[in-house]
Amino acid sequence: MIEATLRRLDKAFAAFFRRVKSGYPRFRGVNWFDTVDFPKDGDGCRWDSTPHDSTTRVRFQGVGHVKVNQHRAVAGRVKTVSVKREGRKWFVVLTAEQDQPKPLSATGSVVGIDLGSRTSSPIRTAASCPTCVTGVRPPRSSKPRSRHCRGFPRRKARARTANHQRAVDKVAQLHGKVRRQRLDHAHKTALGLVRAHDFIAHEDLKIRNMSKAPAPKPDPEQAGAFLPSGAAAKAGLNTSISKAGWGVFLTILHAKAESAGREVIAVDPRNTSRTCPECGDGAKENRPTQEKFHCVACGHIAHADTVGATNVLRAGLVCRNAKPA
Repeated sequence: MIEATLRRLDKAFAAFFRRVKSGYPRFRGVNWFDTVDFPKDGDGCRWDSTPHDSTTRVRFQGVGHVKVNQHRAVAGRVKTVSVKREGRKWFVVLTAEQDQPKPLSATGSVVGIDLGSRTSSPIRTAASCPTCVTGVRPPRSSKPRSRHCRGFPRRKARARTANHQRAVDKVAQLHGKVRRQRLDHAHKTALGLVRAHDFIAHEDLKIRNMSKAPAPKPDPEQAGAFLPSGAAAKAGLNTSISKAGWGVFLTILHAKAESAGREVIAVDPRNTSRTCPECGDGAKENRPTQEKFHCVACGHIAHADTVGATNVLRAGLVCRNAKPA
């Protein structure tokens, strides 16, 4: 554990000397450390596992053997071991090296995904089946718990001694529950898409830029004053973007697709939700509301997410066909 902490400290100071103007590394107390990494099996730890055994042990230097309950058997050779703390629970995270898994059998289906903060609606087209639309919604069960989490930080700040620690544990428990729900939803959605489709196209979103706060606008007529920048409204949108978890979902999707031998392509998202799939008109007036699409040129009416998914799929197929053989 000491070696892992020293490696982290060395990394922090190396980054500091690389960018000296950014400020001296600040002290991190014991509560800042939730994970201890062991770069390889045998460097301060030893994973002792038997195949098809739900209970195994891991040995840590200076601690001894600790019993671990496995949720599934470890496939391959263990490379690194990490110990993670979530509230009062402890987890052992392993990375293992294994042979390339066998690709899934071809389905002949392709899909385009239009990501949104409310729904993520993929549209599938294939030669053997008619066009169909499937809605994929973010997990609703995380919203009430998110509301409960807002009040607990204030209670935690007012609490003292044992009450303070109980409030800290409760906040960690609630946030952990929300995080696991979102991860579970992302894994199941990505797995369903990978199993059902040979080719997946999605929007190449710049999530970090989309969730930035608007820059302040100085008032030219009054020194020291600022014009309204819509920061309050943008804050609500930023919260919706964060809750949707686009980045985590796309990372999981790419990993599962690579393991299954599927192809995933990211396409430019500009004008995908307001370009008519029937006539190609891209007028701004084609999308009068967030959900409605009504082409002013040909009169085509559809759901805006369906139109966006259709255009994303078409752009993805064009990119795939344009790749050199």
